[in-house]
Amino acid sequence: MQKAMEANQTTSLELTKNYLERIAKYDKSGPSINAISEINPDALHIAEALDAERVTKGVRGLLHGIPILLKDNIDTGDHMHTSAGSVALENHFAEADSFVAKKLREAGAVLLGKANLTEWANFMTEGMPNGYSSRGGQVLNPYGPGKFDVGGSSSGPGAAVASGFAAGAIGTETSGSILSPASSNSIVGIKPTVGLISRTGIIPIAHSQDTAGPMTLTVTDAAILLGVLTGVDDKDPATAIRIEKADKDYTKNLNKDGLKGARIGVDRNYLSDIDSEDLALIDQALKEMTRLGAVIVDPTEIPVKMQGSSVLFHEFKKDVNAYLAKVSANVPVHSLKDVIKYNEKHAGQALKYGQTLLTASEEKNGTLTEPEYIIDRLNDLRLSQTEGIDAVMEEHKLDALLFCNNYGAGIAAKAGYPSITVPAGYTASNGKPVGVTFTGKAFTEPKLIELAYAYEQGTKHRKAPVLD
Repeated sequence: MQKAMEANQTTSLELTKNYLERIAKYDKSGPSINAISEINPDALHIAEALDAERVTKGVRGLLHGIPILLKDNIDTGDHMHTSAGSVALENHFAEADSFVAKKLREAGAVLLGKANLTEWANFMTEGMPNGYSSRGGQVLNPYGPGKFDVGGSSSGPGAAVASGFAAGAIGTETSGSILSPASSNSIVGIKPTVGLISRTGIIPIAHSQDTAGPMTLTVTDAAILLGVLTGVDDKDPATAIRIEKADKDYTKNLNKDGLKGARIGVDRNYLSDIDSEDLALIDQALKEMTRLGAVIVDPTEIPVKMQGSSVLFHEFKKDVNAYLAKVSANVPVHSLKDVIKYNEKHAGQALKYGQTLLTASEEKNGTLTEPEYIIDRLNDLRLSQTEGIDAVMEEHKLDALLFCNNYGAGIAAKAGYPSITVPAGYTASNGKPVGVTFTGKAFTEPKLIELAYAYEQGTKHRKAPVLD
């Protein structure tokens, strides 16, 4: 797209119009993917202004004039709502851009709109379908609307990118919420190291695990977006550690020979619950990686089994209360307790599937002083990092661990470690998308992008969904 605009073959305004036309054709009509919760009323004006800037001042970078969607839990200080999919926040307008939105605007992106999600980023209740929210309804998977799981909680961004509603989208993940919808919708998703991208201005679940990340059609586009989003934020101390450890140009890691000599570990325990067709695609992927020069260490075994943890319940109350305390007075909820009461009062609309996780979190004291929380948090770090991913990677001298879809998301999430998922093909019987996911240690995004790009370019499995 950038090359086409530079060659005067199209404009940002034309691209934006084309995406809006496609959204009109497929999001609320036709297959009704329902991935878009809101269109930015300023989108066409922004695109037109960026076209003028291209002529008068030149191009800001690779994202100049490119339409991008944001998950509807990421603040934008404009005319778009930020609701986390909750009817309790259906009238909430953020006062300022999140750090992520600010970085996108600075890079010249057109913020096209907000994408639907699993309500409260899938930390509301048990048994709620991925992609459902009381404000936005049900997101569908474009590869099998109503048939295949769309993944959660960044379901709207995943389905939207797969459907061609934007050049890319920004999702968020606490545990699997980028990797799951990216693999389910046959796109690329990066869940970065916690602290690589600021969390300021994002409706939280848990500060120890939350991160935003890019969701795109290709590894190249994901690498471009990741570089734009990184940066130190004085309001998010987790970003301070990345000063010396992170890069802002991940495009230099787009190496077609990136798998040559790479050591990839496979823990078969994480493949035990997938069905035979998914497993066949993973085994095919391992053969393809071997053909591309990788050394597959199979089996390896992560030496710990992760335990149940109370961390998300404690941190959600603390973090969401801090966020809601700052919302406008005209919004009816300013604490987790308010949300629960609002949902009970409007149960017909708000509580189709209940709110068991919200009420369980409200039972915590919200100060992070309980021994249960402190011990669980320290155990999560020890088991996932030192005795888990670090131990197995050091023992076998691995460049990455490989998983199917988001099956390894939990241990990486607790460690705060990065992962990237790439399309691996489609099941033989019904065409369901399957992804392979590379996971590494903190701030190894450059290596993971190298591995993913080499695999993507060496296989080119992704096929667009047929929406007509």
